[in-house]
Amino acid sequence: MRLDVVTIFPDYLAPLDLSLIGKARRDGIVDLHVHDLRDFTHDRHRTVDDTPYGGGAGMVMKPQPWGEALEHVAAQGDSRPVLIIPGPGGERFTQAMARELAEQPWIAFACGRYEGIDERVYEKARETFDVRVVSLGDYVLNGGEVAVLAIVEAVARLLPGVVGNAESLVEESHEDGLLEYPIYTKPAVWQGLSVPEILLSGDHGRIAAWRHQQRLDRTAQRRPDLLAALAALEVEPGVEGDRG
Repeated sequence: MRLDVVTIFPDYLAPLDLSLIGKARRDGIVDLHVHDLRDFTHDRHRTVDDTPYGGGAGMVMKPQPWGEALEHVAAQGDSRPVLIIPGPGGERFTQAMARELAEQPWIAFACGRYEGIDERVYEKARETFDVRVVSLGDYVLNGGEVAVLAIVEAVARLLPGVVGNAESLVEESHEDGLLEYPIYTKPAVWQGLSVPEILLSGDHGRIAAWRHQQRLDRTAQRRPDLLAALAALEVEPGVEGDRG
């Protein structure tokens, strides 16, 4: 998978050299290219922002450097990449979206700063990219770089060969709409706290049932909205069950 990131803070992406994602880069599974937006400016101050039309607080990122930077990225290949622009006004990033993006051969990211990017950049980018505005959650960050780190890690770890034991991905939180069950390791007793007896029983059927119930209980306690969404999916609109 090819990844391109445009930012005014290239060093912010340095953590992608670490851990499993760094190894995936060295193994050639992930091909990451980071571009400095200021390289596409033409004034001696390398200016990327200006005051907003119509007034208001803050500064807006100028269209000219963004236009040239995205043209440069698009010219790196023959296919049409997905362009993700992180922002609080976008669609919520989910595990389902991570799996969808993991099927893409090429993803680019545009990291906004200040009050955001001139809206015309979005419009122009749609000529050569499949543009998606994506939000990590209902809060505001200083820029898109943190979101890119999170999205890249969530997506890249789903690529074949990145996680050593692929089966470990199956029962993780959000994979099927539920949170993950509690996990334990040795010793069986630690500071007076014991591992649940059922996990020491060797009865895999009972363990599987216990873990499933734990997932339901934990989801109900921490994220009841997920259970409500699952229940809504199980009921086909306009169709009532057999009450006879």
